[in-house]
Amino acid sequence: MGLFSLDHSRAAYRFDFALYGAAVVLLAAFLLLAGPRERRLEIAAFALAGLVGWTAIEYALHRFVLHRLRPFCRWHAEHHQRPMALICTPTILSATLIAALVFLPALALGNMWSACALTLGVMGGYLSFSIAHHATHHWRADSGWLRRRKRWHALHHHPIGQSDCYGVTSAFWDYVFGSARRT
Repeated sequence: MGLFSLDHSRAAYRFDFALYGAAVVLLAAFLLLAGPRERRLEIAAFALAGLVGWTAIEYALHRFVLHRLRPFCRWHAEHHQRPMALICTPTILSATLIAALVFLPALALGNMWSACALTLGVMGGYLSFSIAHHATHHWRADSGWLRRRKRWHALHHHPIGQSDCYGVTSAFWDYVFGSARRT
């Protein structure tokens, strides 16, 4: 079990949820407590933009990277072959990508407050995705939303002719880009 292992122990798998949960809470608290009062609306807008933007990132990563780009598609195929296994992106890789592709460019283009807020939104989206994806594979569906997400994700795991239904937290981008399963 190395830092870059896709197969996680139960402890490492849970650590990812705990780390991102703590990061989201701490960053939100930092923005609320230390952020300038006159910029609260701007900070909230950037956080919301990051959260909404995550849905597009999730879709693009799943469709174009995890299903088409080597070696990622080979790694993701492991998840399709063993959907109940504790397989996920290594925390060090996901955190590095969020810092390098979200925080640093936002900081270079804006300011510390907007960069932190955008990063908060993306991390919140990533955490939501991680929980939703785990739930689609491991939880009983007691709510209508989870039942719909489980069915949608099951369609993705059992493609007929071609792969589709890439959204985990939302089907929105599948409908926009025509990758929604026509059932």
